[in-house]
Amino acid sequence: MNILIGTILLWGLVALTWVKLASPARRRTALTATANLAAFTLPRLFVAMIGAALLAELMPADRIEQLFGRDAGLRALLLATLLGPITPGGAFVSFALAAAALKVGATPAAALTYVTSWSLFSLTKLLAYEMPFMGARTMAQRLALSLPIPLVVGAIASLF
Repeated sequence: MNILIGTILLWGLVALTWVKLASPARRRTALTATANLAAFTLPRLFVAMIGAALLAELMPADRIEQLFGRDAGLRALLLATLLGPITPGGAFVSFALAAAALKVGATPAAALTYVTSWSLFSLTKLLAYEMPFMGARTMAQRLALSLPIPLVVGAIASLF
């Protein structure tokens, strides 16, 4: 049922966008940009999903369940918060790792904490972009203010 609702909402958004882009030239530009984005993203997504499936087979299920399973509690959330920032690569790596961990016994709360932590604190983004553009002081302030967010996300996810 959720997939049906999501599909209906997406098609509604497509229809609204089509109406808002009244001229044929703007529609053509939008379709070209969409095709370019799909051509860029789909191969990476395909490789990431295959990688996640293969990675799930390589992950030690008993160890993942011990560290990130139902009985791990707060320790799982803290470890996921620490591992997020040190994960190399982009979203295709992080989400593939989270999907693989879910497949072998990690709780959704631990996976959400990991992905949130990676999104907020990825060292590759911090060192390559944030510190040079925003400065060390501003970066440190943002880090201090957003540090509890992954744990809050994980705690809320644990309720469901």
